[in-house]
Amino acid sequence: MNYQYPIDETWSKEEIIDVVNFFSLMEKAYESKVNRRNVLTLYRRLKEIIPSKSEEKRVFAEFEKESGYSSYKVVKKARETSEEVFSM
Repeated sequence: MNYQYPIDETWSKEEIIDVVNFFSLMEKAYESKVNRRNVLTLYRRLKEIIPSKSEEKRVFAEFEKESGYSSYKVVKKARETSEEVFSM
């Protein structure tokens, strides 16, 4: 990993940890397999930290530009799949 996660300096330490955990799980979805419930749980927590849809899109776009991984596609698949464990 030669990139940085999109982090806002105004977030608390706990919020930063939760956002890093979310993006780490996004990477894992592309590199191996993830649990559907974990993706949805961490996404709900991310929405508490970033309630604005436009801000979420900006952060997701920044992460995708840096990593090549689409958080949007992972969350979408987690919502739509009936599989408990999946990969991208």
